[in-house]
Amino acid sequence: MSVFSRRTLLSASFAISAVVAAALPATAQQKSIKVGVMSGAEEEVAQVVKKVAATKGLNVELVPFSDYALVNEALERKDLDANAFQHKPYLDAQIAARGYKIVPVGFTFVQPIGLYSSKVKGVADLLSGAKIGIPNDPSNGGRALNLLAAQGVIKIKDGKGLSPSLLDIAENPKNVKFSELDAAQLPRALPDLDAAVINTDHALNAGLDIRKDTIAVEKREGNPYANFIAARQGDNRSEIKTFVESYQSPEVAKFLEERFKGAIIPAW
Repeated sequence: MSVFSRRTLLSASFAISAVVAAALPATAQQKSIKVGVMSGAEEEVAQVVKKVAATKGLNVELVPFSDYALVNEALERKDLDANAFQHKPYLDAQIAARGYKIVPVGFTFVQPIGLYSSKVKGVADLLSGAKIGIPNDPSNGGRALNLLAAQGVIKIKDGKGLSPSLLDIAENPKNVKFSELDAAQLPRALPDLDAAVINTDHALNAGLDIRKDTIAVEKREGNPYANFIAARQGDNRSEIKTFVESYQSPEVAKFLEERFKGAIIPAW
């Protein structure tokens, strides 16, 4: 066969392949989605979701963050297609402050927040003037204060809902001194405090055990702080739906149970 003939056949072959590829239905072609998650435990769970999504024809690119404040901003700027790291009170506070057009599209899990201490064995053992650390962002700070109120450490003014502030404390019988710190800094600050309310992801990253190192834990039933997947308002692409389905799968539920043993539980 001449060189000309071989080239002719190759050109014809490429042309046919291009026509066939163009004729394939969209569902037969690989789809992709870029999702923002917090590094640590949340990223671990998302890696399992990624594997499940791959079986459904969806390639998931995970983008890990270490700062809560950056994740919604990246989604708003369209650097991400979705994120999976937050609860409704946090998103509501972000929307109020920054005007984001971001909405929940599917629940993921609940991480009951805990009051950790290396100095006392119970809430009743906290002395007058005890120093307690809480997150300095409005939603998680309010969550911490509600946990302390549920334990009788403080009393919050009526009608303050899920996001009370230190100014909303009506009674402080133990004269607790509060230290407002970045949520990620609280585990490192714990030795210098009598106790600290720490988000579960940061506690896990620091090697703390919610079953052994806490003196109080948020209720799991009816918890308003269920995390969810978020997307931009009006973005109804099938890729996002598939990602939600992959997250809310038996494989992910099994991983949560085996890996975190009650520290992180399904919310769907």
